[in-house]
Amino acid sequence: MSAALLLLVIRKECYRKLSSFHRISYHRSLGNNFNVTSTAAGLQQAPSSLVVYCRHLSSKHANDSYQYLEKCSLPTMYFQASLPRLPIPELEKTCERYLTALKPIISQDQMKKTEEIVNRFRSGEGKVLHDELVALDKQHRYTSYISGPWFEMYLKSRLPLVINFNPFMAFKDDPKHEYNHQLVRATNMLVSSLRFFKSLKENLLKPEVFHLNPTKSDTEKFLKFIRWFPKSVACYGAYWYKAFPLDMSQFDNLLCSTRIPRHGQDEIQAEQTSKHMAVLRKGHIYVFDALDQDGNIFPPSHLYSCLAYILTDNHPVPTHPVGVLTTENRDQWATVREMLKDAGNKEQLRLIDSAIYVMVFEDETVGEDHIKAASTMLHGPFGNRWFDKSFQLIITKDGKAALNFEHAWGDGVAVLRFFNEVYKDSIENHHIHPNSTIPSDIDPSQFVRRLEFSMNEPIKTAIHKAQDNYEKLTSTVRLHVMQYERMNRDFIKKQRLSPDAIMQLAFQMAYYKQYGKTVATYESCSTSAFKHGRTETLRPATMATKKCTEAFNSRCKPTPLELRSLLMECSKLHNKLTKEAAMGQGFDRHMFGLKHMALKKGTLFPEIFQDEAYIAANHFILSTSTLSGPAFQGGGFGAVVPNGYGLAYGFFENMLGCLVSSYDGFCDGKQFVECMESGLNEIHDVLYSTRSELDRDEDKRS
Repeated sequence: MSAALLLLVIRKECYRKLSSFHRISYHRSLGNNFNVTSTAAGLQQAPSSLVVYCRHLSSKHANDSYQYLEKCSLPTMYFQASLPRLPIPELEKTCERYLTALKPIISQDQMKKTEEIVNRFRSGEGKVLHDELVALDKQHRYTSYISGPWFEMYLKSRLPLVINFNPFMAFKDDPKHEYNHQLVRATNMLVSSLRFFKSLKENLLKPEVFHLNPTKSDTEKFLKFIRWFPKSVACYGAYWYKAFPLDMSQFDNLLCSTRIPRHGQDEIQAEQTSKHMAVLRKGHIYVFDALDQDGNIFPPSHLYSCLAYILTDNHPVPTHPVGVLTTENRDQWATVREMLKDAGNKEQLRLIDSAIYVMVFEDETVGEDHIKAASTMLHGPFGNRWFDKSFQLIITKDGKAALNFEHAWGDGVAVLRFFNEVYKDSIENHHIHPNSTIPSDIDPSQFVRRLEFSMNEPIKTAIHKAQDNYEKLTSTVRLHVMQYERMNRDFIKKQRLSPDAIMQLAFQMAYYKQYGKTVATYESCSTSAFKHGRTETLRPATMATKKCTEAFNSRCKPTPLELRSLLMECSKLHNKLTKEAAMGQGFDRHMFGLKHMALKKGTLFPEIFQDEAYIAANHFILSTSTLSGPAFQGGGFGAVVPNGYGLAYGFFENMLGCLVSSYDGFCDGKQFVECMESGLNEIHDVLYSTRSELDRDEDKRS
């Protein structure tokens, strides 16, 4: 077999296996109604140190076991050059998939009209736009056709980041209860995150790979095998092991980066030589070096002392907290930011922008109040956040922890890797303990700097306005939690059904029970198996789910076996759509690219994008996303349209969980949760009553 043919066979095997690729993106749909352009710029060089320090503080901790989370024998970005490119679907297939997705959500009359519009588009201007998109893609083989426009879509939006864009992911508690003390946990998580940072920065972090058979491929033998392959073909070597490397380009902006507000379009800026942290508490912003002049992590006791100093600072809450400005309309924030710089705050802003990341200390205790915890992590007190940073690590007074991350720079792949690694390391390697004390030879006041901002009346007025706008926005947000304990992932899998398909069906049933119809639904699916892949839209509202939903709510309800058959059809179709989306064969990103091309040309805007059906299809009343893992306690985001729901769901050892967000006066989230639970009860009863004889025997034995 020739080398070229061998690579082709392996690549086809990759595409086939992607049907099992797990969705790990936390992307939220914004619709396709933005026209934008990509931008990135670097920050000015940050000083190597904020304060004078003694090198001996970290010299004894310069050993690899403390400095690095891991030292992989394969460089972090080894697979990047050989990743397959994100394919552009055939125009014919995109049109077919688009029409299929419309059937359950629009009327027959509207469908006939839309079919005519799509047919004209397919044979006319759509073909021209498609050919131009393909030609442009061939000129930029170093990236994907969606990467630039997708960045632009985010960066050109003028909406506030809070609620509208930034989601949160909550960590599980440390299994050792005494280590959930705020200061102890904060220090241990800081150490672990710095270890991650150094491993990533020095190309020592293990490459991100999706393993179909971890026992064979997630091994040192696999890494040694791959080293024999040049970087230009390394991915194809991994495919032999049924291991699929993922795009890691987003990791460049995971740490030391921020979103800078600009008029018309924001920028993503990064400063990878940063050595300092920014910490927020009671509206104050503090900075201190976490790495020494040689780039080594300071000893745990030193970091512990700096954080303890911040936690005991008794300065009163500032009357004009600058952080609230990051919750503003982006143009307004851009204007005030220039005012701040002109007033003498340029250095203060630079220190925040270039920090490794922002840690947030919350003086609130949330306990087991899920709604209070979610509200704190999603938007929190208005003055004690900096939503522009790539992410904020929030830690409450009782040690609850979460990441709140800005979405323009990336999706869930990089964030989830950081999330899982930091949690695992921080609970397995406690560098600070409940009985730890501040060493007598450390004076943290010499290392920590509280940033003071010069204010004038226009800036103060802008801050007051931002506070008012924040209160208006967040006061309308309603959060509700569903914890369903009659089923879990294993139970659903045992019934030969997709857990994700069942949860998505539960959403459809709940909305149908509440409003009597099927609406546009968004589910994110990662395309990170491709170079610079982002996400593809998975459309869970199908004719199969509509038929199943109507059957469950029919007065003449079918038999349990007939209902089970409908459930199987829903699951089968959902798996097919998942496979297509993961392989870059959905229709949404392709249509987004075509629309972007049309807007760039500035000619007559295609009729298809002005059609009522297209507008309805991209008004996502149900916006959904899922995450799960050993560190994941829950997460959430705001609904993407005023009359919609934001549904962040996960699968846990003993239950199915979902955080439902909505806006007061538009939707009743409490009723939606009740309808969801009712639908899940109906599904459970059908599955339980029609389970196989083998399952019945196991039930009896247990």
